[in-house]
Amino acid sequence: MSSLTLSGSAPRPTPAPVVQGERASATVWVAILAAMIGAFMAILNIQITNASLLNIEGGIGTGVDNGSWISTSYLIGEIVVIPLTDYLSRVFSFRNIMLSFASLFAVFSVACAFATDLPTMIGFRAFQGFFGGVLIPMAFTLVFTKLPKAQQPIGLAMFSLAVTFAPAIGPTIGGYLTENYGWQTIFFVNVVPTAVMVTTLYFTLERQPLNLALLREGDWFGIATMAVGLSALQSVLEEGNKDDWFGSPFIVKLALIAGVSLSLFIANELLVEKPLIRLRLLKIRSFGLGTVAAVFIGFALFGSIYLLPAYLGQVQRYNAEQIGAVLAWTGLPQLLLIPLVPKLMERFDIRFIAFLGTAIFAASSFMNTTMSLDYSGDQLFLPNVVRAVGQALLLTPLSAISLGSVAPQDAPAASGISNMMRNLGGAVGTAMLSTIVTKREQFHSNIIGQSVDLAREEVRERIATMTDYFMAHGMTDPAGARHQAIIALGKTVKQQALIMGFSDTFAVVGIVLVLAGIALLLTGKPKGGVAAGGAH
Repeated sequence: MSSLTLSGSAPRPTPAPVVQGERASATVWVAILAAMIGAFMAILNIQITNASLLNIEGGIGTGVDNGSWISTSYLIGEIVVIPLTDYLSRVFSFRNIMLSFASLFAVFSVACAFATDLPTMIGFRAFQGFFGGVLIPMAFTLVFTKLPKAQQPIGLAMFSLAVTFAPAIGPTIGGYLTENYGWQTIFFVNVVPTAVMVTTLYFTLERQPLNLALLREGDWFGIATMAVGLSALQSVLEEGNKDDWFGSPFIVKLALIAGVSLSLFIANELLVEKPLIRLRLLKIRSFGLGTVAAVFIGFALFGSIYLLPAYLGQVQRYNAEQIGAVLAWTGLPQLLLIPLVPKLMERFDIRFIAFLGTAIFAASSFMNTTMSLDYSGDQLFLPNVVRAVGQALLLTPLSAISLGSVAPQDAPAASGISNMMRNLGGAVGTAMLSTIVTKREQFHSNIIGQSVDLAREEVRERIATMTDYFMAHGMTDPAGARHQAIIALGKTVKQQALIMGFSDTFAVVGIVLVLAGIALLLTGKPKGGVAAGGAH
């Protein structure tokens, strides 16, 4: 059985699918469905904590500024392991890696429930992401190597359902469990599905011998520089806003480490005989532009699912279950729409389908740029449904565009790069959007604050009205009531500035998606393979 071809100087022949005819056997479909459970759970856990961040932060005693680390540490683990998937599966066998990493994914998921401080939680989440990350490209590999070409669009649609529906429904599941059973229970949700997946794959994946001799051929320098560089880059993005960016010696050192490590990594991958990641594939026009689009889409996909719970929790004071109920409408419509996408791919140019999905997704983000204090769950319903439609139309054609532009033996390698870059976009997006919210809140707070001048008649009237309110509700000291009125006015200014900050940040998401759409339109028309919609 094949795995992702992410190393080796010359393309290795892609193993022929087990099924040579027009239809895969029931055993193959069972194995693919089980693998999709793994991909779904791995992606679900990127966002399952988002609706519950305030609860988790309180449980482990950290501040609200550190909450995004709980999501991004998991993403870093995934990003690091995805390029290693092919190499590990060739050394230890596809079956052994799939079963062992899935089991360890469940173990570290449970471990997160027992974390008592932020560093421990970050460590457990990083290992959870590392062991769960292989489940994403391996699920795709099974689609590509075990299904005949006529059925591969169906497998791609299943994969896309995992990629888009899982992060959308994650906060809903997490919110419900947190409010009813405690935040720790969100980390137990992986146990039963993982057990089902491991048991099923144990009986449906064929055994293969180990090839430990390949340990000597590993691109260890590339592995080390990639892991250090990506971790340092993410730390800069996470901590820079709190530490005054390059005014902090710590951030400067991290930035230098990231820059040097990633530069060495890129140079190494382009020069060595057997690179970890075959970056030369990016020279292919459609694949290179498709990868750029994947980065932007990952930025928007994971970033928006971070923003919505943050807005509902910080501004509207929704609890975890209420947040999950609002976000459910970004996922549920996709269950109905994604199965229809392969049929659309047979009739229409998949570039235009992907562009339409991106445009609709962008429109949903721009719909959230006019937020006010009254903008809550009911007002988010329509943008969330619109976003669900856009995402449903986007991911399957995006994968097909990239695959249709590379040779069949390079498609697994291309898939690994695309998956890694989409998740990297998500990790960077989550950190950057958190920073943008803070900076825009400060900007609007300064602007509004300049207008709240006691010399202005309307400001004095507002304070007088609020002073009378506090006097009417139990305060007997006029000076104390006035003081409380001024404090309340300051909180109102801060709240309005925060709302405007979130509105501006959703505009950034929309602009990023516009750039993704432009990249998609510039790709060439895929030829043959799973991507050529009309060929099937």
